[in-house]
Amino acid sequence: MVPPQCGVWVPGGMLHSNVATANARLFFLFIEPGAADLPDRCCTLSLSPLVRELIIEMADQSAVAGAYAETMTTLLLSALSQMPVEHLHLPLTDEPRLSRIASALVEDPSDRSTIAQWAKRVAMSENSLARLVQRETGLTFGRWRQQLQLIIAIRSLAAGATVQQVSGDLGYESVSAFITMFKKALGASPAQYLRNFER
Repeated sequence: MVPPQCGVWVPGGMLHSNVATANARLFFLFIEPGAADLPDRCCTLSLSPLVRELIIEMADQSAVAGAYAETMTTLLLSALSQMPVEHLHLPLTDEPRLSRIASALVEDPSDRSTIAQWAKRVAMSENSLARLVQRETGLTFGRWRQQLQLIIAIRSLAAGATVQQVSGDLGYESVSAFITMFKKALGASPAQYLRNFER
């Protein structure tokens, strides 16, 4: 799940697919191996306004040709290598029980059920579910759910929702508890985090 103002870097040779929401606007860049100093793993990159505008400009093939195209390409590849990696990776899996839990949490992110309650819903013991989540995602159940909530929160905030609305939608008892979680996970309050995208 990719929040606004971000892009996904997928190294060459990695099998992947995507599903876009109805209001999504997608741009695909194909970069020759070694043409830019980019991570060797799939990750989410925070894209600066300059990089976003370069991508949009280059998407219009009729506007990009000759020396202008070369200059744009050089600038874009250089800028891309400077974009920070966001810690917004949400490992998903085809494992049926975890897919069921993920779908339920996307549909109702305010569901604060414990791992024991989720285990009961998918007919497993709490310990078995904890081991399954760790094995399939590399995260604890709590961290996995928090990653999902962070992505939903950023998407909602970027779309104009207030911190109070997002806090309530995610089932937090207080706005301050949501802000504390957000700041601990991403190193900035929601308002500061969004301001960073506008630079």
